[in-house]
Amino acid sequence: MPERQNMENLLKEWRDAQPLSAALQRRFDQAFTVDFNFNSNHLEGNTLTYGQTKLLLLFGKIKGEALFRDCEEMKAHNVGLEMMKVEALDKERPLSENFIRELNRTILAGDYYKVSNDGSYRYKIHTGVYKTRPNSVITAAGEMFDFASPEETPSLMGDLVNWYNTEEQKAILSPVELVALFHYRYIRIHPFEDGNGRIARLLVNYILLRHNYPPMVIPTADRKNYLNALGHCDRNTGKEPYNGANATLEQIKPFYDYLQTFVVRKLEFAVQLINGLISDISETDEKQQKEPIPTENVSIKNKIIDIMVQMPSITAKELAKILSVTERTINRQIDILKTENKVERLGSRKTGYWKIN
Repeated sequence: MPERQNMENLLKEWRDAQPLSAALQRRFDQAFTVDFNFNSNHLEGNTLTYGQTKLLLLFGKIKGEALFRDCEEMKAHNVGLEMMKVEALDKERPLSENFIRELNRTILAGDYYKVSNDGSYRYKIHTGVYKTRPNSVITAAGEMFDFASPEETPSLMGDLVNWYNTEEQKAILSPVELVALFHYRYIRIHPFEDGNGRIARLLVNYILLRHNYPPMVIPTADRKNYLNALGHCDRNTGKEPYNGANATLEQIKPFYDYLQTFVVRKLEFAVQLINGLISDISETDEKQQKEPIPTENVSIKNKIIDIMVQMPSITAKELAKILSVTERTINRQIDILKTENKVERLGSRKTGYWKIN
């Protein structure tokens, strides 16, 4: 209860200070842009450093070695973030499945190919449409945990969106309760073939912004606690996807408590900023901010593999052009990758494709 009261007091102070001055709003927005994009993507394995992310999003540049796909992913995610802000501030328009699908299509920057875990085949990720194949995760205990099936996903997503719009109109649940329930129920459905975690965190801030809260960040440094809180709720709801997609507030209390901590933390930072007590509102762990830009650990071989995954039929000549090196260099690196049994060419040079082992 004291935590809830503290949140209400901070929220009132934040709302009373609106609108912020242009300079203060710009500082607030820029810090959140870098923090949110960096952390939400790093939770999913993006390799750009904090410094690279800042340089890319604020100045359109990149320094040091970086994977092409990670740069494109970061830029696309930022487009999705801006799209989410516009949608959230249009309070006359209810949440829709079309918007969620468009958000997924946007952050993943269009359809692309992935290679199966055993390397035996490649398949296409169709962005912006609900999954056509089952998805699951291996728990810390080594057990298979299934999300909603492709057949039940459309119905469950329709129910989720209708539930949210109805509850928002009722105004019985607090915004943070809505946030926690929506995030958890959405994750238990896992409606897309990729990008589900990033969409969930974007929609968390969609709900917060609609209710005049400052947007929040779940830091990569706290990934273990984030997943543990979700896992605790999984044990409360059980393995049946339908039950998870209709979880109660009592069942997901561990996750509500977890999110509330970060909502309060952001309010504390925001109030300190508007009162001139701090000048930097970054929510990223200082150690992660100071990590050096990699210069050697992302080699040209990594880049070749990264591009091959996205463009399996690419030729050595095309790789050389993309990476700004000679074709001889590319062929030498491909020979090394083949010797290491990391890649092989299936089919002819003209019509075949690369298999990543």
